Amino acid sequence: MSTPLSTALELAAAGLPCFPVGNNKHPTIPEGKGFYAASTDPAVLAELWKRFPGPLIGVRTGAVSGLDVLDVDTYKPPGRAWWAEHRHRIPKTRAHRTSRGGLHLYFRHTTNLRNSTGRISRGVDTRGDGGFIVWWPAAGLPVLSDTPPAPWPSWLLDQLKPAPPPSRRAVIPDDLQLRRILACVSAAQEGERNCIVFWAACRFGEMTATGLLREGDALALIVDAAMSTGLSHREALAAARSGLKRGR
Repeated sequence: MSTPLSTALELAAAGLPCFPVGNNKHPTIPEGKGFYAASTDPAVLAELWKRFPGPLIGVRTGAVSGLDVLDVDTYKPPGRAWWAEHRHRIPKTRAHRTSRGGLHLYFRHTTNLRNSTGRISRGVDTRGDGGFIVWWPAAGLPVLSDTPPAPWPSWLLDQLKPAPPPSRRAVIPDDLQLRRILACVSAAQEGERNCIVFWAACRFGEMTATGLLREGDALALIVDAAMSTGLSHREALAAARSGLKRGR
């Protein structure tokens, strides 16, 4: 009869870093190491299960194992609806049933793919670099497909790409606006001066991006206003330069 350790050793022999997991689906290994203690070394695994025994087996995802997982909560309405709509677009790949009746779909790791929660849709998560899954077949749940993991479908990867940054609007320098910003700096009290100088420099940095306000002029105006509040030249210059760079 197989034990969690014996199954973990089989998975490790196939190149999958494993570690013990409790019934709460969390690593039994204390925080600080947790799933990062996963290993393919038989001696290390034996020691882990001796010191931190767990009834379930965790497997690292991402580059360390070469596997990513699409976790679909088909036991909840949002995940179930997404699966019904998109299952025909999912290539044949390894699939496990989870303890709650959901799905773990395995794909070959894609560089830089990390964990996500609900980014694709509510009830649809991913596990990649920095993540792990419970290997449910070791707990007696069915392997729905033992096909080798397929590459990620491009349409899913497109949904996992970072959103493009919002387009920057041009901020045209205006004398009244400049005076108001500098007045805020001059009125800053001790304890808030650096923050307000940085904020003001960010606003000036947005204006220098138009080319209608020279950066040297912006820097001089902010530093003078900041020093009038009692900041040293060094402090005022550092905050102003940092804010101008951010605003730009």
